Amino acid sequence: MTAFFPTNQDLDAGRLRSAFGNFPTGVVAVAAEVDGEPVGLAASSFTSVSLDPPLVSINLAATSKTWPDLRRAERLGVTVLASHHGPLCRQLAGPVEQRFEGIEYSVSPEGAIFVDDGMATFDTTIHREVEAGDHVLVLLELHAVDHRVDGGPLLFHRSAFGRLAVAE
Repeated sequence: MTAFFPTNQDLDAGRLRSAFGNFPTGVVAVAAEVDGEPVGLAASSFTSVSLDPPLVSINLAATSKTWPDLRRAERLGVTVLASHHGPLCRQLAGPVEQRFEGIEYSVSPEGAIFVDDGMATFDTTIHREVEAGDHVLVLLELHAVDHRVDGGPLLFHRSAFGRLAVAE
């Protein structure tokens, strides 16, 4: 079967968002202490990039009000959120002053924040920022990692949270 894609499509934001939403992603919390206060956000654009040097990336809206504060941190903690973290993810996208209420987290000596019951954690520094349309691609260099072998990740698909189903 041959697919036909018109070359003059109207690629409006709604159409793109719907198409992009068909690709399920994991979700991470990116957080650090900044001026003695916890600062963080949720991102569904996390991906591994390189083993040598060890790099990961996130994409953030260029209009983010949180990123300018986070980027001042010495270290950034990245936590892969677990399947039960849907409410926590929504909280991290909510009002700044309430983002860490009731969340159990740990802080490294350099100020990186990690959600205590996440699937994996990455201690990072900013390697490079690249302007990418209406987003900024942030390459993060890894300094330490940890991970669990039980449980499953939080998935984001079609603007909803879900979890992996075990294939038979």
